[in-house]
Amino acid sequence: MFSRYKKRKAISYIVILFSSLIMLTPLVSAALNSLKSYKQYTAIPVEWIPNPFQWQNYIEVWKMTSMDTYAWNSLIVTVLSVAGALLSCSMVAYAFARLDFPFKNSLFVMVLGTLMIPPVVMIIPQFMIFNQMGLVDTLVPLWILEWLAQPFGVFLMRQAFLSIPKEYDEAAKLDGCNPFQTFWKVYLPMCKPQLATLTIFTFMTKWNEIMAPVIYLSSEDKFTLPIGILSMSGAWFGQEQYLVAAALMSLLPILIVFLLAEKYFVKGASSSGLK
Repeated sequence: MFSRYKKRKAISYIVILFSSLIMLTPLVSAALNSLKSYKQYTAIPVEWIPNPFQWQNYIEVWKMTSMDTYAWNSLIVTVLSVAGALLSCSMVAYAFARLDFPFKNSLFVMVLGTLMIPPVVMIIPQFMIFNQMGLVDTLVPLWILEWLAQPFGVFLMRQAFLSIPKEYDEAAKLDGCNPFQTFWKVYLPMCKPQLATLTIFTFMTKWNEIMAPVIYLSSEDKFTLPIGILSMSGAWFGQEQYLVAAALMSLLPILIVFLLAEKYFVKGASSSGLK
C-alpha cells in the first residue's frame, strides 16, 4: 500500500517536472538568444549557448529605442487599470452579493451575459465614442474602461463575498458601520487572495495589450511597450537578437508583480476569512 503511494507520488513529480521543462524551454531559449550576436543567432546548426555572452545587447536596446517612454506609458495605463478594476469590481460585486435591490439576480445574469460578447464586436462603437470625446491618441481609452467594472472581476469578487458568513454583517451593524464601512473595513480585507488574483490578471492583460494601443495610438510618444517594440521590428531587421532582448525586458514587471502577490494568489478563491 505504502509502496503504491510512493510510486504514484514519484510519477506525479516526474509529470510535473516534465511539464515544467516544456513550459520553461521557450523562456530559456529566448534568454539565450537575447545574449547572442547576430551571427550566432542565425547560425546553422544552432548554437545553443552564446559564446561570449553579449550582455551589451540589453544596453543597446535601451539606447536605440525610447524604452523608458514606452515603459512609463505602460506603467500609467496598467496602474490606473488595476486601481479601477479593484475598486469598481469589488464595489459592484459587494452590491450583488450583500445588498438587496430590485432585479438584483436578473442584472447579475445580464452582467455575466456580456462575457459572451466578443471584444472585437465592441471595437468600432468604442472607437467612435472616444473619437467624439477627443480621446483618440491619448492613454485614456486604454484604462478608463477598467473603471466600469468588467464582468470577470465582478464575478470573481462576488463569489469571494458570498463565501464570507453573514454573521460579519450583523457584527458590523452592531458596531455602527454603514454598508460602505462594512464593505471597506470588514469584507475587503478578507478578500486579499481574490484581490491579488484580480491584480495579476488585470496587470498581465493591460501590460501585454496590443490591440487597443494599435487602434487608439498614433503618436510614438504615446506608445506602450508592446507596440513600441513592435514598431521597431522593421528597424531591427538583421539584428533580431535585440528584439528578443526587448521582449524579455518587457516581461520583468509581470514577474515582479506575480512574486509580490504570490502568497495571496496561491490561497485560491475559496477562503472565507474564518480563523
